[in-house]
Amino acid sequence: MPINSFLYPATQVPSGYEVANSLRFDDGSSDYLTKSFGTTQTSTAKFTVSVWVKRCTLGTRQSIFAAYDGVSAGGDDLEFETDDTLSYNGSGAGANTTSAKFRDPSAWYHIVLARDSSASGASNEVKIYVNGILQSLSTNSGCNTSQFLKNGLNSRIGTNQGASQYWVDMYMAELCVIDGQQLDPTSFGEFDSDTGIWKPIDVSGLTFGNNGFYLDFENSGSLGADVSGNGNNFTVNNLTSIDQSIDTCTNNFCTLSSLNPTQQATLSQGNLKAESSSAYKIALSTIAVSSGKWFLEHKIGSSPNLLVGVIDSQDYNSDNAINFVGENTNSVGYFSFNGKKYIANANSTYGATYTENDIIGLALDLDSGTKTITFYKNGASQGSINLPTAGSQEFYFLPSPYNGSIEMNFGSPPYSETGGNSDANGYGNFSMAVPSGHYCLCTKNLAEYG
Repeated sequence: MPINSFLYPATQVPSGYEVANSLRFDDGSSDYLTKSFGTTQTSTAKFTVSVWVKRCTLGTRQSIFAAYDGVSAGGDDLEFETDDTLSYNGSGAGANTTSAKFRDPSAWYHIVLARDSSASGASNEVKIYVNGILQSLSTNSGCNTSQFLKNGLNSRIGTNQGASQYWVDMYMAELCVIDGQQLDPTSFGEFDSDTGIWKPIDVSGLTFGNNGFYLDFENSGSLGADVSGNGNNFTVNNLTSIDQSIDTCTNNFCTLSSLNPTQQATLSQGNLKAESSSAYKIALSTIAVSSGKWFLEHKIGSSPNLLVGVIDSQDYNSDNAINFVGENTNSVGYFSFNGKKYIANANSTYGATYTENDIIGLALDLDSGTKTITFYKNGASQGSINLPTAGSQEFYFLPSPYNGSIEMNFGSPPYSETGGNSDANGYGNFSMAVPSGHYCLCTKNLAEYG
């Protein structure tokens, strides 16, 4: 699906405060952060959690934060449910669940949970906001005395109370927790006056309370570092510097979508790794482009038998049984096994074969008189290919693994990349030098060139 139309459409990018980094959680790696507080919380009634998230896997229960006293049913947790609603369990009082469902893996969502167990009425005790809007709750049970931030208890980010299930599969940015106040979203964000888009603001001037904290994920060597001034640092579990990302709520990068049909490849690592072990599978990019010059790289995984390339959105939308890129009329693929190019399910001689750990670059030129795609193997051009002239001329990127895996680098790689090559705007980290005039797929570039 194209990039979310509410958060950072391609032609509108809000100006102002910039978020540098996010943290990429992978549920298959059991990633989480934990802390046992050693001081008394400012309030057992009031706290506010503000966080930006970009979802990867949908339709599974995922706990954004949790704490549990280990004795009663008095846990605190904020989580996505299997139906993609957002729910807060208020320390054993019961569920407070949104009517809305959040199913866009291309979008950054800003979530604010503001609670006060001392307030009058359940609707005043628990408030959930998304993108600055107070959410209607299908169930609203209020809350009891909080466990999250409680002295001596393990508070966790990215998993449930027992740190054993409900792992999150998402990007998180600007995780800000206020101990002792029930705040509204304007403490953390605002609507842009030019675009009307909800955007983050600088939160460094807030009063965080005794056990409040602010995780900006900018220190790759200490991803749980609290920058609020409180020193409430979190212990990192199964997360490394590779999981730090430049895909953020102020510059949204392309990934692969988890909303594809039955031929969906298995996705992981922030929806940047696609793999299959039994049959042809596909993985569609979250962004489609109809103009501009764009560049990305693919890192080839073990036992590669796969194709990389592009497909016209018209072909994709009219065919729900695509097996591989290059199968359709307005689709171009480059095959690892024989180095051939595939267009309309016909192949012809093109370039070199490629195998595990090779880096395959892809440069797409939609601005020149003749629209072209050029593939690179470890920095060496394999030659320019003219794109088919029919179709809508809006192209998705469509890696197609068959008994193999592939990792996508749209600018924020899920693997250690030491190339250090960015585009002319300074975005991205690539193995090879970005071809002149080409840019990585992020909203700031799309606003300028797409």
